[in-house]
Amino acid sequence: MKKRVTLTFPRRMVQMPVTYRLAKDFNVAANIIRAQVAPNQIGKVVVELAGDIDQLDAALDWLRSQDVGVSLANREILIDEESCVHCGLCTGVCPTEALSLDPKTFMLNFTRSRCIVCEQCVPTCPVEAISTNF
Repeated sequence: MKKRVTLTFPRRMVQMPVTYRLAKDFNVAANIIRAQVAPNQIGKVVVELAGDIDQLDAALDWLRSQDVGVSLANREILIDEESCVHCGLCTGVCPTEALSLDPKTFMLNFTRSRCIVCEQCVPTCPVEAISTNF
């Protein structure tokens, strides 16, 4: 099973080897999607966790016990088809190629299953046709 979560680390914990502990202690694989971590600052990491459901739950409980904020990431990218001008700027920043231009029609294609909700496309759109739900 996979779960996408946002982890918020207190300043004193940003140097904790979280992915190592998740793998070693809980047999949970962590794929870091986005990270904003710096010394002496609150850190935020969006991560996709994969493993057995019981192990995932135990790992999330452990993170909470370490004062790490855990919130399930249920957001997704939304594209306003009426506003989109199919310029393709978003395709250049999409790391998973979830956004692409059809080579024949030059229309924007969005493959939701490939999207990791990194949100790099949102500020790139010149007409603000891309957003996230909350």
